[in-house]
Amino acid sequence: MTKLTHLDETGAARMVDVSAKDATEREATAEATIMLSAEAFAAVVDGTAKKGDVLATARIAGIMAAKKTSEMIPLCHPIALSKASVEFEPDAARSAIRIRASAKTTGPTGVEMEALTAASVAALTVYDMIKAVDRAAVIEGVKLVAKSGGKSGDYVAEAAPDEAPKPVYRSTQQPRGRAKPATLMGEVAAPRRSADQQRNANEQREAFRAFMTSRHLRATEWAKQAGVPAAEIYAFLTGKTRAMSGDVAEKLARAARSRVDDMFK
Repeated sequence: MTKLTHLDETGAARMVDVSAKDATEREATAEATIMLSAEAFAAVVDGTAKKGDVLATARIAGIMAAKKTSEMIPLCHPIALSKASVEFEPDAARSAIRIRASAKTTGPTGVEMEALTAASVAALTVYDMIKAVDRAAVIEGVKLVAKSGGKSGDYVAEAAPDEAPKPVYRSTQQPRGRAKPATLMGEVAAPRRSADQQRNANEQREAFRAFMTSRHLRATEWAKQAGVPAAEIYAFLTGKTRAMSGDVAEKLARAARSRVDDMFK
């Protein structure tokens, strides 16, 4: 059994002496997922939550938490971080927000706890921001995704069986009252896209997002005005669908009093 470095010879807790270790570049990434009701998910993605911009607040909270990890986890060393970031991946099919946090430093000890703390606190902040809408929201899947640097070398978490085909988080659990992914009739495996096709799809997605921002369009409200499911917009924005159908695009353009081409360029 590997000796626990946070315990001394008598079994008492201690802070590990890292003064003899080399200062190397170290980085870690962690994630967490919060499962929401459809209403709460829409409020987060649309930015209509009563407390304000949920994701912007959660990002700042996560970064602040990474910087203060040693104040919350008793035996962690204070670390001078050179980087701390928090990103979000909305999953419209599951009404979930996947949170990925990264931390980086050059020093004698790693930043795994900083990344894990950032992801956890960001998830808790999302809950705090939407609990008036959804007190049953569930935080799950808090884990270290990868780390590099230090004597122990690199680590990358193994993908769960249902994650193996692509790096998209999928939970095997389905909390009560949450939307389940639907199986489409006649669904087949999509052909692999070339780098140019992927780039074009990303450019269209960013252009569409910029169009919404410039016109202050909220997905739920815009979809309602156009007479289309809001899930169509969410699926396109989050990359769940490769492209928006022509019929949906036409209806959205009419509702925005614009042209289809203007939404994607």
